[in-house]
Amino acid sequence: LRRDPSILRDAFSAIQEAEERSRTETQRAAIAAHRSALFETPGDPVRGNPRGDVTIVEFFDLRCPYCKRLHAEMAEVLRRDRGLRVIMKDLPILGPQSVVGSRALLAAQRQGKYTELHDALMRLRGEPTEAAIRTEAQRLGLDVSRLFRDMEDAAIQRRLDTNIALARTLQIEGTPALIIGETLIPGAVPAEQIERLLEAERRRAR
Repeated sequence: LRRDPSILRDAFSAIQEAEERSRTETQRAAIAAHRSALFETPGDPVRGNPRGDVTIVEFFDLRCPYCKRLHAEMAEVLRRDRGLRVIMKDLPILGPQSVVGSRALLAAQRQGKYTELHDALMRLRGEPTEAAIRTEAQRLGLDVSRLFRDMEDAAIQRRLDTNIALARTLQIEGTPALIIGETLIPGAVPAEQIERLLEAERRRAR
């Protein structure tokens, strides 16, 4: 080791690579085992083409700065790929204000305005407070009184709890996280990388 300390470095690198392979295999197995919950849960919000030939599942938190960065990249992918369906899984893990924002989104879905409110809150410079939600909801033409009533519906909290439990099962440790096929991609990735993964999934599915 004194003569060649790279032996130790290489050993640690091999251990890390083995751990990463094991983690990837475990996640792939979990995705396959929970495919229905991921891709076929009735009522999940959908962006893009509801009948698309390829699907992304996106776990996100409104307050996450990396989710905001990914939001811009995903908007570009959706603009260019008319065959893409994106299933949105609200994952409010960054505190009570995240929960408020996610409840607002799922309440807005009942008025057909999930995507519009999602875009508005992702562009916010500040926190998704009730005051900010009210302002954006009014601007988008939502029934604000109904929105805030629906936000308290226990069914909405159950959906969020289900998303959180699913994320834990898949060993998702933060947001954003994308699932394409049986692959989990953590973090904000550029549009070009997402498009390469989508093309690979299309080839695999043929």
